[in-house]
Amino acid sequence: MRCPAPVWAAALAVAAIAAAALPSGARPGMPAQPPASSFSARVDNPWYPLLAGSTYVYRGRKDGKSARDVMTVTRSVARIDGVRCVVVRDRLWLDGRLEERTTEWYSQDAGGNVWYFGEDTAELDTHGRVTNTDGTWRAGRGGGRAGLFMFARPRVGRAAQQEYARGQAADHFAVLALNATARSPYVTSKRALLTKEWTPLEPGVVDHKLYVRGVGTVVEKTVRGGDEQLTLVSFRRM
Repeated sequence: MRCPAPVWAAALAVAAIAAAALPSGARPGMPAQPPASSFSARVDNPWYPLLAGSTYVYRGRKDGKSARDVMTVTRSVARIDGVRCVVVRDRLWLDGRLEERTTEWYSQDAGGNVWYFGEDTAELDTHGRVTNTDGTWRAGRGGGRAGLFMFARPRVGRAAQQEYARGQAADHFAVLALNATARSPYVTSKRALLTKEWTPLEPGVVDHKLYVRGVGTVVEKTVRGGDEQLTLVSFRRM
């Protein structure tokens, strides 16, 4: 399922204005991490809520194939680098075959910001055997550091690094708009948060994401250097 054209026609028009305020290729540094005692595994940031039992289903395209992505917020809690984190599982099917499985860890600081503490990722062959674990990293191991994934109070122009592990993880994001239009089979909003994501590990690749308050990620699309796009088709909160 391709993302409806109006989503990106409207969103990118706003983004073009907002992006002008951001320096080309800007790379914000790693944010200062609060002490472990200030974190909670209950992530209820309205822009990226990860409440236990929630399930998100996305459909779209990746690498020229039909994609179905299921993200489940588990009831499990893991301690990563001394911080209690909610465990999130993600499964990606391409043309009906499970090709990627990922476990991710997030936590929220006392100010309401969401932090990303790492992921365990695997690509699978046709027999379900692991063929690649590139991108796997964990805060506190091998120099890995948690990054700021979502602001408690996003503002246009604010940017941060979301993760760091040398040679494995270096995503950055910047807020482009707070009143973008997002449409999906599940929800429509004219007050969506639009962000830009990039990484020096993949020069020339730029992604845009649209978030809706109370739901989370609704649309994500590679706007430069690729053809991946996913749209939220269902959301269930237990």
